[in-house]
Amino acid sequence: NGFKICQTIEVRDEKVANSLVLSALKRGANSLRFIVNNPIDFKKLLKDINTQGISLFFKINFLSSKFITELSKFVNSNHCYLNVDIIGNLVLSGNWYQSFKKDFLELGLISKNKNFLAVNASIYQNAGANISQQLAYSLAHANEYLNHFEGNVAEHIHFNFSIGSNYFFEIAKLRAFRVLWRSLLKEYGIQEINTHILSQPSLRNKTLYDYNVNMLRTTSECMSAILGGSDTIANQAYNKTFQEPNDFGERIARNQLLILQQESGLKEAQNIADGAYFVEAITHQIANKALEIFKQIEKGGGFLKQLKEGTIQKKIKESARKEQEKFDKGELILLGTNKIQNPKDRMKNKLETPLFVKIRKEKTLIEPLIEKRLAEELEKKRLKEE
Repeated sequence: NGFKICQTIEVRDEKVANSLVLSALKRGANSLRFIVNNPIDFKKLLKDINTQGISLFFKINFLSSKFITELSKFVNSNHCYLNVDIIGNLVLSGNWYQSFKKDFLELGLISKNKNFLAVNASIYQNAGANISQQLAYSLAHANEYLNHFEGNVAEHIHFNFSIGSNYFFEIAKLRAFRVLWRSLLKEYGIQEINTHILSQPSLRNKTLYDYNVNMLRTTSECMSAILGGSDTIANQAYNKTFQEPNDFGERIARNQLLILQQESGLKEAQNIADGAYFVEAITHQIANKALEIFKQIEKGGGFLKQLKEGTIQKKIKESARKEQEKFDKGELILLGTNKIQNPKDRMKNKLETPLFVKIRKEKTLIEPLIEKRLAEELEKKRLKEE
């Protein structure tokens, strides 16, 4: 059916967000993702928008069954994805919204709505997990929901993946995930379900210096997302690392996808890699490795238990450390950052957003996963020397 081009908008003011939406829809977007940090007037936000004709994603960063149910009823569409992920919140923040019991009770109330549940697999990629780990942890993450609801929520789960720069392996990653997900659903007696995958470029390899190279990185990553079988793709603006969203950056990000879709022969290319020997081979290798890790997690008591024990965090930190060492040694190259630097590049006066990971001084139930870019320490040093 081809892939959808998604525009991401953080809702700070409903009227402003609505005008940005209408502009994006006129300029080629046919799907929308809203980042919602607190209850909003969704009627004002969605004014003059045909909610039946496009896919809508709501990344809601709080837990309220009342708000989410009202929103779902108002939109009333099979193509509205509510992106509720209480386990994802635990992984990122280290805490439940309220508590394990209260969060799952609230989730039970929300479960009366369509497409209410998400697995934000992006967390694992952006924290430094390798490809097999990303798939295993995403599968184990989803299995906690399937187990809690005895498989009855499978048709309402969708997945959000981040795509890295290892072109063929990222294509294989998404294909391998489909294989693993179907296999897991069969264990619950569930046959074919067309599970929706939304993909976006990785955070890990984006840079502050020589930032135009980010456009090349996101183009490659979007191609992997298309060929791997993503249903919807939300591209990332080349200047997102250091600037507030602006019209130019968002237009370029949309146009990258439009060029891939309309001018590069990739309009309906999700299955184009089928039968390609190399892609098929690595798809099976990745799936087998991920399945081994998944089985180890289940033998160890499940995903939540291993998070509580710190096992998952430890393994991801080890993988991230190895990747960071390769970058620091110049074995993993980011052009313009750790290779072929432009010494005249000055960025200190262009910074508009927080650029580096900051440690939160608060008590957490588990050790949270930290999403971090590879170039952060090097960029701190260069900024200091400007």
